[in-house]
Amino acid sequence: MALMTAQEYIDSLRKLNTRVYMFGEKIDNWVDHPMIRPSINCVAMTYALAQDPQYADLMTVKSSLTGHTINRFTHLHQSTEDLMNKVKMQRLLGQKTASCFQRCVGMDAFNSVFSTTFEIDEKYGTHYHENFKKFLTYVQDNDLTVDGAMTDPKGDRSKAPSQQADPDMYVHVVERRPDGIVVCGAKCHQTGSINSHWHIFMPTISMGEADKDWAVSFACPTDAEGMYMIYGRQSCDTRKMEEDASIDVGNAKFGGQEALVVLDHVFIPNEYIFLNGEYEFAGMMVERFAGYHRQSYGGCKVGVGDVVIGATALAAEYNGVEKASAVKDKLIEMTHLNETLYCCGIACSSQGFKTKAGNYQIDLLLANVCKQNVTRFPYEIVRLAEDIAGGLMVTMPSQKDFHSETVVGRNGETIGEICNKYFAAREGVSTEDRQRIMRFLENMCLGAAAVGYRTESMHGAGSPQAQRIMIARQGNIQEKKKLAKNIAGIQK
Repeated sequence: MALMTAQEYIDSLRKLNTRVYMFGEKIDNWVDHPMIRPSINCVAMTYALAQDPQYADLMTVKSSLTGHTINRFTHLHQSTEDLMNKVKMQRLLGQKTASCFQRCVGMDAFNSVFSTTFEIDEKYGTHYHENFKKFLTYVQDNDLTVDGAMTDPKGDRSKAPSQQADPDMYVHVVERRPDGIVVCGAKCHQTGSINSHWHIFMPTISMGEADKDWAVSFACPTDAEGMYMIYGRQSCDTRKMEEDASIDVGNAKFGGQEALVVLDHVFIPNEYIFLNGEYEFAGMMVERFAGYHRQSYGGCKVGVGDVVIGATALAAEYNGVEKASAVKDKLIEMTHLNETLYCCGIACSSQGFKTKAGNYQIDLLLANVCKQNVTRFPYEIVRLAEDIAGGLMVTMPSQKDFHSETVVGRNGETIGEICNKYFAAREGVSTEDRQRIMRFLENMCLGAAAVGYRTESMHGAGSPQAQRIMIARQGNIQEKKKLAKNIAGIQK
């Protein structure tokens, strides 16, 4: 099958029997639901750009499994150039959507599961690697979107999976059959889960022998029997359901998506199992996925940051303060922070290396440094954006007020006329354009888009402490001490 178009992707979702719940009710036509559709549009952009000759070199690549042209989101990285192109692709999509385009988790899962299954088979003589290669070939040939599902609810985080009062706090095997396994549990904060054709489930922490039933990885169709999703709320999300509110939404076309994914006795055939009790490899799979995903943030968040910086510069221009030295300096600082994140993404990619399985992995230390910076810099970028834009971005009347014909003035002025008069921009800029950019910034800094930019920068791909733990492991302090001793002349 050839690469899908954006419309073919959207049409393919309609063929699924995915069970979606929101506000306590089942959503039958979730593809066209106003709160969900913007996130579908984001994924569709990954298909649209792959069809555009201008971006074909970045968005598509030859498959290492089949030799066919595939979407880069389904690719196994074959070089450091591939790793860097991944980051460049993610920045491009961030620039085009100003949101989360949701296919990164699947791409990162592909590469971590591919190399880990090779090493499991090497030790135990299992067939997980062949299972995975067949599955990924199917994904590539059909240009599917696959969600990477890692984060378990965790329950009492002081206890291991096997020690939990409720075993479902981590996804686990409840029954083993000759033809497969039955699993229960859930995954939280799942980006793009509803919009995906398939899911790859992975462990979320390192495990011990007592946790063997929880050391499991597998692929599962999104509409599998026993699997369902509860859509996650976002700030200002119901604005998308209001009439005459396209400006108030801020980014009316694109948006992110997260959900709680529940597995209620779901059967997984043997051919889709990639880890089943080999607990000592759970940590390897987690560490590799986390490294790839922390690299991703040096691309996607930078692309969104580009748009935030551009919107902030427009707000300054519309307010008539773009020539003020303080404003210029703040825009420089925003750019400096954003490009520093990009440097980190490119750096960990350029220092990548070949795994035993043959695909390329990023430098884990630099990837964690990249994500540690992402937990900080977008917050400062947003703070500066709010500083420059001014308070109007959060106190402006609604779009309906700007269009209202209700008479309130002594001379017959309507509410709409009053709003357009007192919220006028500088000469040559319409009040509506100023209104649009202020609402867009509100959405990016505080609204639904902030979930995929600011807050996700903190918790996506692991909390800040998770990166600090990896930096401590990878930082090689003992070797640095030897360097200092050698130069200082210390013999012991």
